Amino acid sequence: VQGIAVGGEWGGAVLMAGEHAPKGRRNFFASFAQLGSPAGLILSLLAFGAVTRLPEDQLMSWGWRVPFLASALLLLVGLAIRLGVNESPEFIASREQAEKAHRKEQAPVFEVLRTAWRPLLLCIGANTLGIAGVYFTNTFMISYTTQQLHLDRSLILECLFFVAVIQFCLQPLAAWLSEKVGATRFLALVALLAMASPYPMFVLVSSGQGPLIVLGIALAAACMASFYAVIAGYVSGMFETRVRYTAISLAYQICGAIAGGLTPLIGTWLARTFSGQWWPMAVFYTLIASISLLCVLALARQYTRSQQLEMA
Repeated sequence: VQGIAVGGEWGGAVLMAGEHAPKGRRNFFASFAQLGSPAGLILSLLAFGAVTRLPEDQLMSWGWRVPFLASALLLLVGLAIRLGVNESPEFIASREQAEKAHRKEQAPVFEVLRTAWRPLLLCIGANTLGIAGVYFTNTFMISYTTQQLHLDRSLILECLFFVAVIQFCLQPLAAWLSEKVGATRFLALVALLAMASPYPMFVLVSSGQGPLIVLGIALAAACMASFYAVIAGYVSGMFETRVRYTAISLAYQICGAIAGGLTPLIGTWLARTFSGQWWPMAVFYTLIASISLLCVLALARQYTRSQQLEMA
């Protein structure tokens, strides 16, 4: 149900922001939809940090429900925004062109699978670092630090809060910088840095010291967040307007189900199988980043080829 909800709204948020953007600013404007990830993490950590101060019996009986009930307010905000948003100029132009050509529209999902399955697969792979990286640095690191390193849960939650604030502030800056150096070049660079980031992260986290834990996770999260901020606008430009919404939503949610769902499980299995050793988990994270790097480079090559064919 969450996947259906996010798939239906995330793609629209990215496209509404990106397609309303001034020329050449798509990636920067689309990146604001990606701020939902660190913002949600900050809100959840604040909410559960507050209710966990309750006595144990009150927390288990009713306290844990409060953050979920309070989130209903965000539904009202989202609904108000959704009802007030107009279609983007690009989509209106695409629809008018289809009407003039008397083109019979088919279900977008079937058109994507029939005509754009190659870029769809590459976009699924390209999203891997942005999605799996979040589950690794947030979800998995909580279980790893508390179960394997036996650190206090409150300590790691406080550290993740500071990391989330850093990520929230960094993402718009990364999107702005990508427009200066080129999106493909920027994504490739931060993916390379992400491949190297887990090694110092695990060394610093293993120290058990709060500031060093924040620094270690922040190093990996900075690379992941920079990639995550730009990839949404980047992949949206790989599809035609009439199927763009469906295509990027499919790519994001399929990647979320596979990479996002499996990453904490694989990380936990590695931690237990290689107890006392962090290098297998670091290699796993490097593999995650390398998948995104290869797919971004393949997308850039395919996009360049398609542009050359159109000009010819």
